[in-house]
Amino acid sequence: MAAAQGRLSDGAGGMDDAKEGDRDGTETAPLPFRASVEALRAARLRPEIEIDPTRPPQRLAPYAYALEAAVVEDDEDLADGRLVLLHDPAGHDAWQGTFRLVTLVRAELEPEMVADPLLPEVCWSWLTGALEARGLSYGEPSGTVTRASSHYFGGLGERPAASQIEIRASWTPREGLGGVPDTAAHLASWCDLLCQIAGLPPTGPGADASVVTLPQRRGPQSR
Repeated sequence: MAAAQGRLSDGAGGMDDAKEGDRDGTETAPLPFRASVEALRAARLRPEIEIDPTRPPQRLAPYAYALEAAVVEDDEDLADGRLVLLHDPAGHDAWQGTFRLVTLVRAELEPEMVADPLLPEVCWSWLTGALEARGLSYGEPSGTVTRASSHYFGGLGERPAASQIEIRASWTPREGLGGVPDTAAHLASWCDLLCQIAGLPPTGPGADASVVTLPQRRGPQSR
């Protein structure tokens, strides 16, 4: 999605193939999974979010559905990410439930921000804070926050230094009526995180205008 990094999707087929696979997979899936996927498809999101289905992983769970998204402002990609919904009707000990959400979120940073020792803790708190701001019940959260810098030399010496923050995380959405989690609300929370790491101010239920966001980095991510 982001021009500086390339698309997150890694399948050889395009979006038409991914959508066809989504339809085939969900038509025969258990009702709780079908309902969860339909809620994701029907969710109303911030206008800065561009989102599409993509090919899900095949070996993590019996049923999976995946979305990729980018935060776009003034025709520039500020951040991008992928959200995967997993479902195992038999349950999973590590999940403590039958559903799991798995995510990757990333954005470019100003190089001097990478040295901030509090940056990983702050970014992780944005994930948990986004879920709690919408009153969502979840369990077994885990993940990593990675920051990296690239410096160019020799024939690439004219390129400016580039820095990136990346959040990889997963959590178990608590199931509601009929064993169906509120996936639409979890998607909205995930989009809140994506916008926050992109440097946009928070909106929506429980939004705190005093929450610090990452400064937007312009230039290398133009579309």
